[in-house]
Amino acid sequence: MPLATAHPLFALQETLYASRNYTRRRLHRERWEWVTSAIARHAAAVPGRAGFEWAPGAGVYLPTLAQHFAEVTAADVEAAYLSGLAPLASQLPGLHLVTDDIQRSTLPANAFGLVLCSEVLEHVPNPETALHTIARLLRPGGVAIVTTPQRYSVMELCCRIALLPGVIELARLAYGEPVLPTGHISLRSRPALRRAIAQTGLEVREEARLGLYLPLLAEVGGERGGRWIEALEHHCADTPLDHLFWTQAYVLRKSKA
Repeated sequence: MPLATAHPLFALQETLYASRNYTRRRLHRERWEWVTSAIARHAAAVPGRAGFEWAPGAGVYLPTLAQHFAEVTAADVEAAYLSGLAPLASQLPGLHLVTDDIQRSTLPANAFGLVLCSEVLEHVPNPETALHTIARLLRPGGVAIVTTPQRYSVMELCCRIALLPGVIELARLAYGEPVLPTGHISLRSRPALRRAIAQTGLEVREEARLGLYLPLLAEVGGERGGRWIEALEHHCADTPLDHLFWTQAYVLRKSKA
């Protein structure tokens, strides 16, 4: 799971994927494994050899995209993030970094066979607009891989308290690692997101919920507590209780017609 380490903006993401806390580390790696597996399953069947990622952050998915696509474009509204990815771009032939806003994109329609948008929708003012942009960029028959937090997950409900001024210092003490406000301004429940997806005309081909978090046990239970939470997640998967999981993940397909 290589990361671009040159820019300080990536420090938090590096901490999340390599955290000393079992649950914190697992929540992010579990999502990474789901997304990379989805890319591998669908890349060969999509039209064309061009892949795309919105807001690639520290670039954790770009090497996987480069394995499956001759041309990979990564776009972000923040030029600072893209400049931090420059060392990675020099290592991955066919990787292009462009500045673009998912809410007001100027990229051409029908340009990419696969579009990845992981943990982006919750950061933009209007996720519904972003989903329409994704649909516009996809070639007919193309696939989008989308992940975003569930609005009423245990994690997001706890974050409302844990990230309050004064309380966030206790969270940093508990983890012994950087803890920053999430910047999640547009969380959607699963039903709300499914309705938004339906309005784009994209078809849901795969769907999953993942990432159970239980407060206190995750922080003070050590690896044993983290493994207990992990086992409980497996037990509750694909039941009504999975609305408590942190991440909702989708593979969406654009009609060939």
